[in-house]
Amino acid sequence: MTPLIERVAGSNFSYQHFTLERCMDDLAELGRDRMELWGVAPHAHVPWMTDADARGIRRAAASRGLTIACFTPEQVSYPVNIASPDERLRQSSIAMFLRAAELAAELGAGMLFLTSGRGEEREPREAAWERSVDALARITVRAADLGLECVLEPLQRVETNLVTTAAAAARMLADVDAPNLGVALDTVAAAVAGDTVDGYFEQLGDRVRHVHLIDGSPAGHLAWGDGDLPLADLVTSFALHGYDGLATVELFGDGGYALDPRPALERSLRAIAEACTSMHASE
Repeated sequence: MTPLIERVAGSNFSYQHFTLERCMDDLAELGRDRMELWGVAPHAHVPWMTDADARGIRRAAASRGLTIACFTPEQVSYPVNIASPDERLRQSSIAMFLRAAELAAELGAGMLFLTSGRGEEREPREAAWERSVDALARITVRAADLGLECVLEPLQRVETNLVTTAAAAARMLADVDAPNLGVALDTVAAAVAGDTVDGYFEQLGDRVRHVHLIDGSPAGHLAWGDGDLPLADLVTSFALHGYDGLATVELFGDGGYALDPRPALERSLRAIAEACTSMHASE
């Protein structure tokens, strides 16, 4: 199996104050060959992007030896909510994802990144759950028509009141019942929820198809070394479960990372490489 460090995808997370070209230059120089593209404005904002724009991004990436492996539209901000009780907001959000699937195909990305949306805090949870199931079913059908896989990421409770745990993700996958829908394991969201990598694989097996590999305390989406999560243990767990997919270092924050993103990314890549080396040395 290819070492995990060779499957760490670059991304434009934390590059929102720089051009996408600057981000791609950094990723290529740091030895990445695949990229998770965050649909942030102005880099890849779904409501603005044309097919030609998407193909232009694909060419720009290819010129640097990069492919777009996953397209991750912005979806945790308030105007996007596939489970909203406001039908106008919900339908516009679903339409955004249907368009995002088309753009993912133009980008050459094989994967579309999804989350569950959220219900109104005082309504019955099941009502919002059913709206999310309906929306995800519609999106995954369109994605399948375009040859795309989808991954659903459990979020932190502050971000959603629906899918926040591995158990909830397993239930959602069963309810949507789409073979092209898997799960993205976010190490911070998992830690905040009290989940573990082992627990994810016990409940979801090979439906774990993408990883956001970041540090936290336990929250934070931090560079490795800035939080408290056990990187060596995480890397070992992924290897023991035979995980052979991609992992993205999802750095966030309008503070130091966003003002100078490359050092934090470089430091994280070095820490992951050292953890992989140590694991293999101890085998």
